[in-house]
Amino acid sequence: MEAGIVALLLTISHLALATASASHALIYKRDPRAAIAWMVVSVTVPFIGPVIYYMFGINRVRTAAIGYRNDRLVSYERPERYSEYLGCASPVDALSMVGATVSGNRMLCANSVEPLINGEATYAAMLEAINEASDFVHLTTYILESGDVGKTFIDALAQAVERGVDVRVLIDGFGQYYAIPTATRLLRKAGVPVQCYLPPRLFPPSLHVNLRNHRKVLVVDGVVAFTGGANIGRRHIADEHGVRQVTDIHFRLQGPVVSELDEVFCHDWCFVTGAALPPAPVDTRCYEEAVCRVIMDGPDEHMDKLSMVIQGVISAARRRITIMTPYFLPSRELVAALQAAACRGVKIRVILPAENNLPFVHWATRNMLWELLMWDIEVQYQSPPFCHSKLLLIDDDYALIGSANLDPRSLRLNFELGVEVFDRKLVAQLDQHIEETCCDAHNVTLEEVDGRPLHLRMWDSAFWLMSPYL
Repeated sequence: MEAGIVALLLTISHLALATASASHALIYKRDPRAAIAWMVVSVTVPFIGPVIYYMFGINRVRTAAIGYRNDRLVSYERPERYSEYLGCASPVDALSMVGATVSGNRMLCANSVEPLINGEATYAAMLEAINEASDFVHLTTYILESGDVGKTFIDALAQAVERGVDVRVLIDGFGQYYAIPTATRLLRKAGVPVQCYLPPRLFPPSLHVNLRNHRKVLVVDGVVAFTGGANIGRRHIADEHGVRQVTDIHFRLQGPVVSELDEVFCHDWCFVTGAALPPAPVDTRCYEEAVCRVIMDGPDEHMDKLSMVIQGVISAARRRITIMTPYFLPSRELVAALQAAACRGVKIRVILPAENNLPFVHWATRNMLWELLMWDIEVQYQSPPFCHSKLLLIDDDYALIGSANLDPRSLRLNFELGVEVFDRKLVAQLDQHIEETCCDAHNVTLEEVDGRPLHLRMWDSAFWLMSPYL
C-alpha cells in the first residue's frame, strides 16, 4: 500500500515538473527544434530531464542583459546621403537599408579600415597601440592564451597600468580555459583589472555553455580600435607549424566608428560588473572614405540581428557574393537566400577550410553542399593551414567583418559583433587577399558530393541532424 502511494506521488511529482519545464520550453524557445528537444527530454527522463532543462536550457541572460542595457551612445550625426559620399549608386542604398532597419544604428563616415593578415601583423599593431596608450585600453576577447604570445600582451597591459593608463580586460568565462594557467590568473597577478564573462560555477549553478561572448575588440584612447575574428595565441603565428596553426584576418579601424566599438566593450563590462563606464569621445577627424555601422548581436536581443542582416544583404546583391567562413552550417532561410540570389544571376563563391579544427562541423557541412552546388554556387576548400577568417563581400561596395561564423552557435547562441563597411578600397583589398590565399583551393563538384560512399553519406547526415547544436 505504502509503495503504491510513493509511486503515485513520484509520478505526480514528475508530471508536474515535466509539465512545467515542457511548458516553459514551448513558450520561450524561439527555435521549434530546440523546443521539441527540451520537451522530449523533460517528459521522457523522469526528474533528471526537468533538472537538466533548468540548468542548461533556460536563457537567464536575456532578462539580465536587457536590464543592464542603457542608452549611453554619444550622438553623432548620420550622413544623409552616404551613397553619394562613396560615389556609389542605388545598390549601396539597398544594402544599407537592411542594417539600418534591423539594428537601428547610425552610419558613420570618414573612417579608415585596414586589414591585418594573421598574427604577425595583427599582434604587432595591437601591441604598438597598447604600448602607446596614454588614456585607456579596453580589451575583450574570447581566447587569450597564456603562452609566449599571451604573456607578451599581459606584459604590455601591465606596463600600461604602471604608466597610469586605465586598463580593463574582459575574457569569456569558458574561453579562458583554452590555456592553463589561465590568462585571467596571470593578469590579476600582474595587477591588470580583468573580468570573466559568464564564468562557469556550480554554486549557485551557472553553466551557460552556449551563451558565450565571442566578440573580439580592442579600443585604445578612443582613437584606434581592432576587431575581427582573431583570438590571441601562438597558433595564429605563421611559423607555428602543425595541425593547430590558424590563419585569420583582423582589422585596424580609426574614425568615428571607434567610439561605437568602445560602446560594445562598455556594454559588456556593464553587464559583467554592473558599473557603467563613460563613453569615449567621438573622433571627428577625417581619415578615409569607409562608412561603417556596428551591429551587436546576442541571445539578449529580440531578434537575430546578424542573421537578418546577412540574409538581407544577400538578397540585395546584384553581381557577386563572396563568403569566407570556418564554420558553415546555414539555416534554411540562409540557404534559400543564396539559392534565390543564384537564380537572379548573382555569382556566389563560398570558401571553406579543407581541414577543419572541428571535424564534425566539416562532416555536417559536407552533407548539405549539394543544395548550393545544384544551383551553380561555387564551393571551394581552402588548403591548410586552417583558415579562421570570417568575411562576407557583396558586389564591389560592401564588406561584413567581425566575429560571427555562419552557424547556429554564432547566429543564435553567442554574443557576437559585426561591422558593416561600405568602402570600395577595402573590398578590393579583401578580394586580393582571397585570391592570394585561395590560389590552390579545391573546387568542390556536385559529382564529388553525390559520389560519396553510402557509409560516408550516412555519417555526414548523422552530424547534419545535430547541426543546430554543434
